[in-house]
Amino acid sequence: MMSTALSATAKANAKLSPARRIQNTMMGGIILLATLAVVAPLILIFLYLLREGVGALNVDFFTKTPAPEGETGGGLLNAIMGSITMLAMASVIGVLVGVAGGIFLAEYPRHPLMPTIRMISDVLAGIPAIVMGLVAYGLIVLVFGFSGLAGALALGFLMIPIVVRTTEEVLKLVPLNVREAGLALGLPQWLVIMRIVLPAARGGIITGVMLALARVAGEAAPLLFTAFGNPNVNFDPSKPMSALPLEIYRGATSAYDENQRLAKAGALLLILLIFATSLLARYATRQRK
Repeated sequence: MMSTALSATAKANAKLSPARRIQNTMMGGIILLATLAVVAPLILIFLYLLREGVGALNVDFFTKTPAPEGETGGGLLNAIMGSITMLAMASVIGVLVGVAGGIFLAEYPRHPLMPTIRMISDVLAGIPAIVMGLVAYGLIVLVFGFSGLAGALALGFLMIPIVVRTTEEVLKLVPLNVREAGLALGLPQWLVIMRIVLPAARGGIITGVMLALARVAGEAAPLLFTAFGNPNVNFDPSKPMSALPLEIYRGATSAYDENQRLAKAGALLLILLIFATSLLARYATRQRK
């Protein structure tokens, strides 16, 4: 297929004037250089983490908690379990509110509250992650103290605008005659949405949720104000909880080589998880098409 496309491009270029071919070649070179300028730092960071952190991805890394400062060994089991727990709780907040907001924007465009909901969604999408952390800090931490629930709330706030946008766009892709067929059968609009429209857009919504999870999984700033961290494995959401971004931040700023080694391994694991999530999202999108 690629050879066919190149052949077609070569035939098209052959019909152009020499000046136009030179112009096309120059613009292609500029686009290639710009692409390399964007991709090269990402590749260099990944290669650096692969070289420095892959050696620490052993059994201890996944089964032990961090060793005391200055000692060797240990792992990031507390951070891995904390990230999974908080992302699961954040998904409940982000998916419920985000999908409901997306349905409202897509299916009720003439509702009087529609401009307000859209403005709130747009504002949330532009708020920095650290501000979301401060909001969760004011709502929960000041009253109940640091906890995994506060961290999950901050991450859920970050997920909401991504899920709203994705759900709205995916629902708009469902043909209008599908809704009309359901309404013609005498079904109320809410039942048409629940039984017909949402199942038709299920793949796209799942893709949006996975992308939102990949987006918030690497956030450290809001968790510094909310979850705070915990050297032990903790599944109680009312107590401080660790997460991979927190351990990466603390390890990277530590003076001990062992902590820095674990931080590099944690960063590598986080990148691989985000990469895998993005691939799954692309696979789900392709299956939907």
